[in-house]
Amino acid sequence: MKVSIIIPVYNEQDFIKKSIESIINQTTKPQKVIYVNDSSTDKSRSIIEEFSEKYKWIDLVDHESKQQHMPGCKVVDAFNFGIKNLNINYDIICKFDADIILPNNYLEKLIDIFSRNRNVGIAGGNLYIFKRGKWLYEKIAAKSHVRGPIKAYRQKCFKEINGLKSTIGWDTVDVLLAQKKGWKIYTDKNLIVKHLKPTGDKYSIKSKLLQGQSLYLMRFGALLSILSLLKSSINNCTPSKLFFGSIGYLIALFQQRPFIVTKEEGYFIRKFRWNIIRKKYLKL
Repeated sequence: MKVSIIIPVYNEQDFIKKSIESIINQTTKPQKVIYVNDSSTDKSRSIIEEFSEKYKWIDLVDHESKQQHMPGCKVVDAFNFGIKNLNINYDIICKFDADIILPNNYLEKLIDIFSRNRNVGIAGGNLYIFKRGKWLYEKIAAKSHVRGPIKAYRQKCFKEINGLKSTIGWDTVDVLLAQKKGWKIYTDKNLIVKHLKPTGDKYSIKSKLLQGQSLYLMRFGALLSILSLLKSSINNCTPSKLFFGSIGYLIALFQQRPFIVTKEEGYFIRKFRWNIIRKKYLKL
């Protein structure tokens, strides 16, 4: 299966060399890797350029955007720009971040997952961060959830969900919409990916407000949104997530922000999430 990778890059000079080397050292090489330099102001571009000159399957393209780091739209806009510059066919399209170190067999395992089960639409491993002297699972989401920095999509699934939505919450709504279309999500928990820059390290207060806004935009509803924010706060030992997320939800509600899913999709999302809560916590 042909694998192509799109990697948005914004000021990643401290991590990107190791990340690129982890792709170069894959047991199964990708057909194409496109690094999208998203208006970086550090040495990220020159580091990528060194590798792109040496390896023909590594491309570098420049994308102009606002320099402020906001979760969601900035990275998706850069990814979509990379897709426009991908002029070859693919079976699997990967959206990776520039601050990860893949195990050497990551792409080989992904291909095996998609090849063995044609119903798998999205696949990936698990992210680990270096904390207290060792690599620990990054408790942002359940281990069964394929995180945004390491996602791989089957071409047909990617097209059926109409690609990635340019908004915070894109890496939740894509999974939910894929499941609505009948696709399976597969996480190989043995595929440990090192995340060199923990999620949210440089998020502003405005970014934290957007966490709640994304739940509103996905039509979660108030109660389900509060439960989601509460779980996230507990998992990360950050009560502020619940506070700022709730404020963000209310702001989106009062401003009547346009939803990113249809009523039908919103109904499916709520029903799907409530079923998970009933089975996991209420034992129903």
